[in-house]
Amino acid sequence: MLKKILALTIAFSGFISLKAQTDSSKKAPVATNTFTASVDAYYRSSFNAPVGKTNNLTSFTNSQNSFELGMASVRWDHSIGKISATADLGFGRRAAEFSYNDAGTLVAIKQLYVSYALTDKVKLTMGKWATHVGFELLDAYANRNYSMSYGFSYGPFFHTGLKADISLGGKSALMIGVANPTDNSTTTSTNKVAIAQFSTSSKSDKFKLFLNYQGGSLGTGTTGSMNSFNQFDLVLNGVVSSQFGINYDGTIATYKTDGVSKSWSSNAVYFNYDPSSKLGWTLRGEYFDDKKSASSGAFGASVFATTLSANIHIDNLTIIPELRLDSGSSDLFFKSGGTATKSTSGFLIAAVYKF
Repeated sequence: MLKKILALTIAFSGFISLKAQTDSSKKAPVATNTFTASVDAYYRSSFNAPVGKTNNLTSFTNSQNSFELGMASVRWDHSIGKISATADLGFGRRAAEFSYNDAGTLVAIKQLYVSYALTDKVKLTMGKWATHVGFELLDAYANRNYSMSYGFSYGPFFHTGLKADISLGGKSALMIGVANPTDNSTTTSTNKVAIAQFSTSSKSDKFKLFLNYQGGSLGTGTTGSMNSFNQFDLVLNGVVSSQFGINYDGTIATYKTDGVSKSWSSNAVYFNYDPSSKLGWTLRGEYFDDKKSASSGAFGASVFATTLSANIHIDNLTIIPELRLDSGSSDLFFKSGGTATKSTSGFLIAAVYKF
């Protein structure tokens, strides 16, 4: 495997060198720079959580009766000719939870990668980038709900490796790559993860489909057998009209440990309604099944979560008031007095600014 990677690297380097010599007489390409920044903050309250509990089992909003800072983020995209690079930095709780395996300055690096277009149909990228798996994204301004789904929270966050984006013609494309163990910017493990995505859309882009994958070895188990995992994810985006839209994200992750297989899954549907450019509504319904304790949360139960969020737009500012109800198949939450309960509800209000 290492020999193949080395041979590919040498061939790739030679190709770039040859192209540079061939194109030396051409007019120098013009460099472009794009800067994007955002900040967000929120207040959250669980209606029935006792003192010392938050009744939160998803990412980025693990607080109770407190004003909280989300993330300050700045992104720089630079390109010149066939080469491009992205540096995307974040500071705050969201960034820290996103890079939970990292320490020091690595925590602030949300994404950092360089790309080279081999042809007009093939582009290579190396570095760290947000995962292709799932519908929701790290940056608050990129989501219509402020709180996150279970599928996002227990799925992959990012990958560090090498990938190729390949145009298949028309509206279809393929991405294939190899990466470090999921959510690791650095590792001493020899195990690698295979990643892939097939995407396509209708001619008008009113319907889009993304079929995503990640999987690989988890090393040798205690019985001497090879542990492994596979995750398949399907995202569908549909535009019904200028005011209505619907999205679906379905994922299943299967783990084989010491010869025993177990899995978790999530199915989430997002109904979007925008009566005007100043106001939008999103209703998210999600069924999360982790009865076999396969996710890192080891729930041993299923959860049905319903989230209703409004998006109030004031220039670059979006105010997001949100109501959420989570109901488990067993006692996953807590109520006044500290006793366990199957359900919880709460409210949050977030302010998100992008510039």
